[in-house]
Parts: sequence; C-alpha cells; structure tokens
Amino acid sequence: MGLGFLNLNSLILTCMFVFSCVIQQSPSVKASNVTQSNTACDLSQGKWVYDNTYPLYNPNSCPFIETEYNCQKNGRPDQDYLKYRWQPSGCKLSRFNGTQFLSKLMGKKILIVGDSISYTQWNSLACLLHSTVPNSKYDFHPKSSISFPEYGVSLTYIQDHFFVDLVQDPTLGRVLNLDSISNGKAWKGYDVMIFNTYHWWNHKGAMQHWDHIILGGKIYKDLDRLYAFHQALNTWGRWIDSNIHTTKIKVFFQGISPTHYNLQGQSKSGSCLGVTKMTQRRMSRSEEPAVAVVKNVLRRMKKQVTLLDITASSELRKDGHPSIYGTKGKSDCSHWCEAGVPDTWNEFLFHFIVL
Repeated sequence: MGLGFLNLNSLILTCMFVFSCVIQQSPSVKASNVTQSNTACDLSQGKWVYDNTYPLYNPNSCPFIETEYNCQKNGRPDQDYLKYRWQPSGCKLSRFNGTQFLSKLMGKKILIVGDSISYTQWNSLACLLHSTVPNSKYDFHPKSSISFPEYGVSLTYIQDHFFVDLVQDPTLGRVLNLDSISNGKAWKGYDVMIFNTYHWWNHKGAMQHWDHIILGGKIYKDLDRLYAFHQALNTWGRWIDSNIHTTKIKVFFQGISPTHYNLQGQSKSGSCLGVTKMTQRRMSRSEEPAVAVVKNVLRRMKKQVTLLDITASSELRKDGHPSIYGTKGKSDCSHWCEAGVPDTWNEFLFHFIVL
C-alpha cells in the first residue's frame, strides 16, 4: 500500500487522546453546532412510567419485525417490559403519532445508517408507521427499505458498522482506514439522515473485523478502541460538513445504546438473564467515555447535527433485551425486544422532526 508498517503499541496515541479529551470537555468549548436534547428540554434525563396504553403497536401484528427481536413470539412470558413510557424530567415527551410523522415528511426520504442497533430503530419506525396506517399500501424490502406511496415517504436502512472504509489488501488483509469514507456516495439524496456506530469497535478475537488500521498515513496492528472510534467519527464529521446542506437536510446521530453484560466476560451469561423489571438507577456507566466522544465530535462540526441522546434512558432498561428470547442460542443483552425500548428512541425522533 506504499506505507511503512508500524508494529507499535498505541500507548502514545492513547495518552494524546486522553489529554485531548480533557481539554475538549472543558466548559469553554461551545456547543453551537450540535442540537442536543437539552436545547428546550433534556429528553435524556427522566424516568420510566408504567403506562397500560403501551406498547405503541402489537409486535405480532407488525409484518416487519425480525424473529430474533420479537420476544413475545419467541416465548417470553412476561409483558411488563412493553408497558413503560419515558417521562423526561422537565417536559412531556409526546406519544408517537404516525399520521403526523408521515404528513410532516410527505414526499421525503429517510435514511438510517449503522449496525444492528440502527436496524432495530429502522424496524421499530416501520412498525410504528404501519400500525398508524395499517390499510395504507406499502412496498417492503427486508433489511433494506420500506415506502408508503400514499405519503411519498420512504425509509431506507444501510448497514455500515464503522462509516470509514474497511478494505481487503493482498498483503495486510482487512484494513480499516480511519481517514477515508467512500461509502458516503450511497448516503446522498436523502432528506433525513440518522447515523449510529459504536458496538463493533469493541469486538476482539474472532469478532474483530480488521487485521490492520490506517491512521494519518501510517499502518498499525491495532489502536486503542475508543481512540480509533473518535478518529473515525472525526472523519465522518468532516464528510458531513463537506457534503450535506443541513439547512435543507436534517441530520441525527443516534446516541450510544448500552449493553447489560456481566463485567466478568461478556459471552455466555448476560446479566439481563431473567430480568423482568426495570431499574430506577443507572448501572455501569460503561458507555460514558463513548458518549463524551460523540458529543465532542458533534460539538466541533460546522454543520448542525441533532443528538438523539438515548443512553441514560436505555441504561435503565435492563429488562428490555431479548435475553434467551431471541434466536442466537444465548442470552442477548445487547439488542432490544420489539416492541420496546427502540420505540422510545423514535419518540425522541418524533419530538425533533414534528414538534
């Protein structure tokens, strides 16, 4: 690839990153370029309230839900996890209204880019809209797109775990280039864009998707994962700044979705196993460094991006994961049951788009 290989550990870069984060989190940094949920009301802070009028749709009546996320269909016996509504501390979060959403976005194209967490939000939004207009014709392509011709609204999902380029090199194998985004060509032409990445940055061993990393023209065997995540988001931010006119296009970043695994080895027995009640206090706060990275990148961008700050509310919902009621043959404490928590993420989206 014409670049010198550096088989070093990333200690120096990590130290630089930590020092940089300390500076970037100082009060003097302005937040004028990112709309967060605390501009009018901080949607991220509040409590879950039991509400018998929830869920917003019957999961068994939605034709789009993947089997692995339909916990009721997979035999989950309890239903309390379906009945919670998020109540922000300083205002009321409006109930999702699909007719209002479709009317507001009539003739518009919505894009969701990210991993399986983003796919869950896409799936949830499709169900929410279909449940509102069940007799309206739709055109559905699994794991790809759904459109409602009556409203001229389309909802597209593109799977992209890292945003930046992951390429195959004959010598180095799979190379993750933190400086480059060529996939962005497929992101153009939409009116609403929702992005998310994080979970796949933490995979190691057989689950790791790269053999080497490129950053600043240098090749590394690996880097501190939070540091690499930060650099990739910076590249994504520059792409948005250069390619998207946010006066015409609404851009969102879906916040970090928390997992609920035991700290002693996140493999066989997730700590959500057997949990049927939500908690009223935050748990591990393990996602906080990544949340800080996201806010830092959005704050420094030239274009306006809205953060769907879902982390604190979702962290309380240890009960909302599929656990053994998925299809993976193990306790899944990373993804979410549908209906459930992802519907609240879309109520956040509804708040920013319609109200």
